[in-house]
Amino acid sequence: MIKQKRIEDYGISIGRLPKGKYNKITDVDGIRVGHCTIDTKENKTGVTVILPMEENIYTNKLVAASYVLNGFGKTLGLVQIDELGTLESIIALTNTLNVGLVHDAVVEYMIEQCNKENVRLESVNPLVCECNDSYLNNIQNRAVKKEHVYMAIEEACVDFQEGDIGAGKGMSCHQLKGGIGSASRIVKLDDKDYTVGVLVLSNHGRLEDLTINGDRIGSRISEEKDIKNCIDKGSIISIIATDIPLSSRQLRRICKRAGVGLARLGSYIGHGSGEIMIAFSTANVIRSYQKGDIVDVKALKEDKIDVVFRAVAECEEEAILNSMITSGKVTGFKGKTRETLKDYIEVK
Repeated sequence: MIKQKRIEDYGISIGRLPKGKYNKITDVDGIRVGHCTIDTKENKTGVTVILPMEENIYTNKLVAASYVLNGFGKTLGLVQIDELGTLESIIALTNTLNVGLVHDAVVEYMIEQCNKENVRLESVNPLVCECNDSYLNNIQNRAVKKEHVYMAIEEACVDFQEGDIGAGKGMSCHQLKGGIGSASRIVKLDDKDYTVGVLVLSNHGRLEDLTINGDRIGSRISEEKDIKNCIDKGSIISIIATDIPLSSRQLRRICKRAGVGLARLGSYIGHGSGEIMIAFSTANVIRSYQKGDIVDVKALKEDKIDVVFRAVAECEEEAILNSMITSGKVTGFKGKTRETLKDYIEVK
């Protein structure tokens, strides 16, 4: 397993539900995550990809939903997800000005995957999500190219790294270093274990507001280091995955619970912030070659959904903390620096 000290290694326990084997989104069977990082004097950026299944997702669509808590964001692909309730592409995360180039690369990848099956792809809905890393990255260079997307896909695995890697390289969270973080929870339904996993790209919040398990650590850090507070104009992308059979409507409901994790850490969801949540379930696969006019799908009994709400909230909170605690100090464009939470976690 990858040896990174995560938030639980500092004696900080989030929530009460049991965690998966890796405590990552990839505890949901079939999911893999890959990164490609660009780390130069001018550019601190990259791309992170989520492969939702081992099969071609275009011909094996998954039930999905999205929710926009605050819409100062440029994510591509939400319109069709909200209309049709399905996911038909891999998911990519990158910086704001690289969305178009990454979209083109994902389209080419999906065409290649379909060509292998002699499926002619003439329309596809790639999901490309973004946060603005321009504090540390010369974002106008649009440094992420097709080859970087393909490298991230090639590197995709189950036990992936977190922190200042891939799309997370140049991100900031509560005025400290942010980036990629993940967590998972196990829930029991009908005496069977199911998994809920979350992956975040964190780039939001003010230091003064940072709260960990009720401890306003951010306020102490800002006073001790004389760090001035900024306007909350960052963003966070939250990808939620589960193997619980849920309808698109139910997935949209659980998306909203990511906001609970954000609030517990002290986020007030500023005017200039983009909080985008996307959820999908691997339980119901809509296969393009399936015969018949009617598709059979399973869904959770509505009054049993509370435990899923809790799982999402716990995962979101812990994933954000993991994104911060696994990140190192980064000095980027024009000498700007973001410190790492791990240097302050013992502050009392």
